[in-house]
Order: sequence, then structure tokens, then C-alpha cells
Amino acid sequence: MALRSQFPVLERTAYLNAGTCGPLPAAARHALEQVYDLGERDGRRTAYYERMQGLQARQRAGYARVLGCSPDEVALATSTSEGIVRVVAGLDLGHGDEILTSDAEHPGLLGPLIAARARHGVSVRAVPLADIPGEVRPNTRLVACSHVGWVRGDVVPPLDAIPDDVPVLLDGAQGAGAVPVDVRALGCAFYAAAGQKWLCGPVGTGMLYIAPEWQDRLAPIGPTYMNFADPKGPFDTWELHRGARRHDPPALAPELSAAAASALDLLESYGWDTVHARARTLAQALADRLREAGRTVAGRGPTTLVSWEEDDPPAVVERLAAAGVAVRSLPGTPYVRASVGAWNDESDLERLLAAIGAA
Repeated sequence: MALRSQFPVLERTAYLNAGTCGPLPAAARHALEQVYDLGERDGRRTAYYERMQGLQARQRAGYARVLGCSPDEVALATSTSEGIVRVVAGLDLGHGDEILTSDAEHPGLLGPLIAARARHGVSVRAVPLADIPGEVRPNTRLVACSHVGWVRGDVVPPLDAIPDDVPVLLDGAQGAGAVPVDVRALGCAFYAAAGQKWLCGPVGTGMLYIAPEWQDRLAPIGPTYMNFADPKGPFDTWELHRGARRHDPPALAPELSAAAASALDLLESYGWDTVHARARTLAQALADRLREAGRTVAGRGPTTLVSWEEDDPPAVVERLAAAGVAVRSLPGTPYVRASVGAWNDESDLERLLAAIGAA
């Protein structure tokens, strides 16, 4: 696939680690350098800030297309976790309220829940991801769980049984860019995702979808200059931006926005349907080959993550790295995880399989 040639790392490495950070396309670095050069050459003045505003608009619109929503429903973020923090801290949760989550969540989701428990007295209850819809209780005030599980690559079940007045926050770190996402069809109020994983942008980029009916119910956390529509004159006349933009972070580097927008444009140019289908097909092929070789593959959905058991996962990851294969181990589990993208091909899978003696 011609997409592969856009990622220099693949010239040397079977890069199967997009679940941590996606491979950087050469075009993203070029876009970043253009903005940096402008600031270095002309100073960071009017033209630089005008470029920043335009790039943020492109980035927001690109994320909206990935999520299947409109740009005014998307706040920019610096990570999946920042989006999660803004939701958990911005809801009116207190003593006696429950947050329902799953028993295999990433610390980026669990950390904000632990903080809410310590600070506001909420309770946090964890159940298997597949059981989430049927576990809502009368005191459940928020459901917060993965769209795609980071350990096994399993998928959250349909959420139709969850009452409309209980918002659902989905951690989309392993969803956006990896599998098709339609936030309205998912039935979530909030969807937080990363820009540096399956969307191949730089670290420090991400997004938060906020459903229209929740935009005025979610309190902005520390609004600053960028969150106000026109912060001039007496401060008591200032108004926040309408829509999700009021939840943007205080500062976003235009260099990062340029790289993120460029990576989005590249992937979109190949067609999201093609990107999603190729990645999932390759991941399924890898899972099948590992099972044929006698490996125990974690239960997974039609996603891009493949985790399998090894006696010493860190040692296997180190051995694979020496063979030019980038994967990762998952702390506290017996798993090595490969993250398969549309930029990969069969040679990457063969290289991995040969390195673990499963070819």
C-alpha cells in the first residue's frame, strides 16, 4: 500500500506500536517545521497567531470527521486523559454518586476517577466491560469506560440500555483512527481520544467530543483567554465560546496543530474506510497466525490490537526490538501487544512471527 511509503520508520522497523504512539509521517514533520520557521524568521506576531487559529480550525474539523460529528461538538485537548479529566471534574458529582467503569481500564481513565473519589466522595465500581450496560444502578451518575479496551482489544457492547440521564464517557484512545467511530450511534455523551496514536500526530494532541445536550451542563475547568469569545472590556461582560470550544486547553502549540492536521489529511486522503478495513484485516491475520503457532491470544473484537501471552513479556519485547520489531508489554498482565495499522503490511507480521519463533 502506498501509504506505507509515507512513514520513514517503516524503512527499518516493523512498527507495531501505534497503541502507544503511531508512526510519524514525513509530511507531519514538514508541516511542523514550516510553522516553526515562520516564528523563527518573522517572530511570533500577527501572522504566526493567524496561522495558529487556522490550524486549530483544521485540526478540529479533521477530528470531527473522524468522530462523525460537527466541529462545534469537539474540544481540542492535549491527550485522551485531559479530555477525561475535564469531564469527570466538570460534572456535578458528589458523595453518594457512583461512577461505573470496567475492570480493565488504563490509568489515564482510572486516575481521574480515583481523584474524584478522594476529592468528592464518589464511589467507583468496576465490572467486566461486556457487563457495563446491565450494571447501572439508581445512584450511577456516570459511566466511564473504554470504547476499545487497551489490553485485549475488546469493544464496549451497545449502550442502549443505559438511561438517557446517565451520561457515558468513552475512552477512545484505541478507537479514534483505528476503527470506525460514530459518536451518535455509540450513544455516548462524551468521547475522549488521542491525536498521537492511530491518527499519527504528535504527542500533546487530542480531542473531546461533547454531545450538544451536555455542552451547557459540563462546567468548564479553569477557562482562560482562549476559552472566551472576546475577552475585552469589563471582565463581567465576557462570554465563553459557544459549543465545545469553551473546553479547549489554555494553550495549544501551532507547530503541533500543523503536524496533527497534516497527518489527518494524509490518512484521510487514502479514505477512512480503506484505512480501517486494512488495519483490522491485518490484525485478524496476525491473531490467526499466532493461534496456529500455539500462542494464547486474548479475547478481542474486530479491532487493531492483538495481545498474546508470553512467559516473560518484557524479555520478549526486548528480543523483538533487537530484531527490528516494535511492540510493547502490558504491565501487570502476561501479554505482549501488537498494534496493527493500515501502514503495516504482511512483511511486518512475518518479521514479528519469525522473531518469536512462530513463523
